[in-house]
Amino acid sequence: MTDRRLWSYKDIAAHIRVQPDTVRSYRKHGLLPPPDHVEGGKPYWYADTIRAWVASRPGNRPR
Repeated sequence: MTDRRLWSYKDIAAHIRVQPDTVRSYRKHGLLPPPDHVEGGKPYWYADTIRAWVASRPGNRPR
């Protein structure tokens, strides 16, 4: 089952527990995947895209 909700910087920040400016910095430095949708110049990502990105981040290893 796919989650087709679109997430903004604010939603991504809440999911990974950082400030929205941190997520903007991740995108600026090429650490975020490309946006799935752009509306009015604002980028949005599908929730599943972000969950897959979070799972593949280097600091996300089982403890």
